[in-house]
Amino acid sequence: MKLAVEVIGWLGALLIIGAYALLSAGRLKPQSPLYHLMNLFGAAAFVLNSGLNGALPSAAMNVVWMGIGGYALIKCRQVAPVAAVVREGERDSR
Repeated sequence: MKLAVEVIGWLGALLIIGAYALLSAGRLKPQSPLYHLMNLFGAAAFVLNSGLNGALPSAAMNVVWMGIGGYALIKCRQVAPVAAVVREGERDSR
């Protein structure tokens, strides 16, 4: 069990660091659902790891991080249909 918790924590770290690295390298956009999913799942892994290891401040921070990621994903879904309509309108006006 302890090994599984540690592996989950390291996978969470890789997801969050990977998301930031891809964003910084220009491979992901800040509005990318993948960017927010990587942060959301990385934070969830940290919540599990931190909570089970008794690091409650870290677990609490990552619950907030998950909330931000979830909110951003909802915003991405709301903006995507609007952006598609705008692109369609731009194509028709040419």
